[in-house]
Amino acid sequence: MPKYPKDQFDDIPADLARVGAHRAPPKAGRGWITLAWAALFTGLFVLAGVLGLNLLNGQGFLGGGSEETGSPTSSPSMTAEPVLDPTTIDPARGITITVLNATPTVDLETTAGTALRTAGWPVGAFALASQRDIEKTTIYYSNPADEDVARGLVIALGAGQVLESTAFLGADVTIVLGSDYTPPAA
Repeated sequence: MPKYPKDQFDDIPADLARVGAHRAPPKAGRGWITLAWAALFTGLFVLAGVLGLNLLNGQGFLGGGSEETGSPTSSPSMTAEPVLDPTTIDPARGITITVLNATPTVDLETTAGTALRTAGWPVGAFALASQRDIEKTTIYYSNPADEDVARGLVIALGAGQVLESTAFLGADVTIVLGSDYTPPAA
């Protein structure tokens, strides 16, 4: 093997604690600082995710956005004549009806919603409710002017009670099907 003459780069100072190609040894305690930064950013990302999901679910930043402002109030006495023929509802009212299935019965919301839509009721959507163990069918309305439609729906469904509530702001009238509802025979 050939030998080359020494030059200025071959002399390394003894007090220089470098390892490899110009790398100094890591400082003591650097691992804890990295861990602390990682934990901080992980916490921030988790918090941002929780807040984002709350906003997507309509619950506001801290989970209290669209909670009901009061408990549903029952209308013990009939204050509005029920609409028996849905074709007599003035289209200018823009009534929308949502049907929610709060029972374990599969596709009950579709069966009930399609039957009501076929009868002429302005059913906009049907979906599953967040609870699946409700016993009593309830028709909620938020505007007192829509009580007549809600009472007509009780007659059309053959089951249910009518409550004024601001719990369901997506539609003018919301039907929450309970296990007391019997779908029409096919």
